[in-house]
Amino acid sequence: MQPLSYLDQDFLKSGEARPLRILAEYLDPLRRFKEQNIQDTVVFFGSARIHSREHAEEALERLMKKVVGKGDPHDDHLARGRKAVEWSRYYEEARQLAHLLTDWSMQLPGPTHRFVVTSGGGPGIMEAANRGAMEAGGKTMGFNIKLPFEQDANPYITDGLRFEFHYFFMRKFWFAYLAKALVIFPGGFGTLDEMFEILTLMQTEKLDKRIQIILYGSDYWDPILNLEPMREWGAIGPDDLDLVLRTDTPADAFALLTAHLTEHHLAPAAPVVKAPSLARTRS
Repeated sequence: MQPLSYLDQDFLKSGEARPLRILAEYLDPLRRFKEQNIQDTVVFFGSARIHSREHAEEALERLMKKVVGKGDPHDDHLARGRKAVEWSRYYEEARQLAHLLTDWSMQLPGPTHRFVVTSGGGPGIMEAANRGAMEAGGKTMGFNIKLPFEQDANPYITDGLRFEFHYFFMRKFWFAYLAKALVIFPGGFGTLDEMFEILTLMQTEKLDKRIQIILYGSDYWDPILNLEPMREWGAIGPDDLDLVLRTDTPADAFALLTAHLTEHHLAPAAPVVKAPSLARTRS
């Protein structure tokens, strides 16, 4: 017997059904946000390649055992292993910041969950953020994306709040629509893409809310991301660089976040998340 069209897997995977798949990535998250009383988020972006300190130290120890009595103790593999241990500080600091923020948000009054720590759902900084929020006892979300090299979701995401997206633009839509602040930890092209996407929406006034962007880690970002020449040449407005704040400790980042969220998003209280328009990011 021929299945109903909406149960026909061959049809649902076809080009003709693409609008249905896009709509599903809009409606299913919306349904689950309502079920779990999710009102808004703070999004953590950063590299999937940054490991926990424990993992990085264990990996370095294994490398050092392999080179005992062999070759140059300063070879490339060991250098990368030592760099991974150094880099692991950002994992631990993202974890700490997510814990602090979640503990604070859980004390806010009201029936909805505010400023829920959200990540891209994968390993690295994403895992650290979800882990810190989970360890604080709060809800935490992951917007994972299906990739050819298969990025698995990390195990610290709240049941029912792990989302698997096929379309990057739908994933970005939900990042932008729910977020009240972004914390940008060291990362690569994907991290920069996600940050500049939000900056463009802010600069062009496509967001009907105030979002705070915090760039975390001066040692990493300062040599990579000097935006001052853009202002000097007139490519951006005189005040556009003020859209990004820079910080280097969980305590300072937490202070910036809570000040922004309190001033712009706690009085008066915003309504529970409602169905947004697909035509634009503005709510």
